[in-house]
Amino acid sequence: MSLSRDAAINVANVLTEALPYIQRFTKRTIVVKFGGNAMVDEALQNSFARDIVLMKLVGMNPVVVHGGGPQIGDLLKKLNIHSEFVDGMRVTDSATMDVVEMVLGASVNKQIVSLINRNGGQAIGVTGKDGQLINARKLKVTRKTPDMEAPEIIDIGHVGEVSTINRAVIDMLLNSNFIPVIAPIGVDRDGHSYNINADLVAGKIAEVLQAEKLMLLTNVSGLQDKTGKVLTGLTTRQVDELIEDGTIYGGMLPKISCALDAVKGGVTSAHIIDGRVDHAVLLEIFTDEGVGTLITNKN
Repeated sequence: MSLSRDAAINVANVLTEALPYIQRFTKRTIVVKFGGNAMVDEALQNSFARDIVLMKLVGMNPVVVHGGGPQIGDLLKKLNIHSEFVDGMRVTDSATMDVVEMVLGASVNKQIVSLINRNGGQAIGVTGKDGQLINARKLKVTRKTPDMEAPEIIDIGHVGEVSTINRAVIDMLLNSNFIPVIAPIGVDRDGHSYNINADLVAGKIAEVLQAEKLMLLTNVSGLQDKTGKVLTGLTTRQVDELIEDGTIYGGMLPKISCALDAVKGGVTSAHIIDGRVDHAVLLEIFTDEGVGTLITNKN
């Protein structure tokens, strides 16, 4: 079936608009955090996989970091293991950590690898424990209320933060023309495993690789002002001001802080994009308008 003239012109226009972006980002590394609706909706899963494969085919180096909170929650419920949360983080005892490793390192990671491979890519899945990719330390959480003389230190178990990234593991995969798919599980010097927020892992990996872009898929349209309008083209200074005046708060604050740290650490730009949009990754990279919030160091 042949395209109509108008449809053919539309395709040509799309390709023409994409060309300068393809030229600009060839051989550049782009770290994408995969999560939210895009991770559980079958159509969005395939859309994401095709986006990643196309990026690789036109000469970019995509690196995928994934979460899996809902899947972890589902399996914990089936196993009758109770979950508690402190400041949005799951308290992770030894039994919960076993489930986290099972879900993130095996089930979810291999599903994403298979998804990319079925769509024509060559992906390899790893956790932060492979090759000591993610060296972690225990995350210390403190809480202070007005009636306390000193902050309370809360033990949330096997929840960690990134200490260092062994970029040699990622470089080996990229140099062999593979797409790395990374589960955010870290390990410390004593061999203890830690569950780490996937946004934080993606940000640190982007920083270590000095990536062109860090892209965080979310379930919102982007960073919004107090009237609900999506903000984009922001500098790090403007983002700091939005945090200070209370425009950025609550659940969006950790994600924005992660993006901000990455850009301040040398990543060219960070993007908070709407993972509920079909082909969100390609739209953000290859079009003038994009589908989310762009943060750069440019003034």
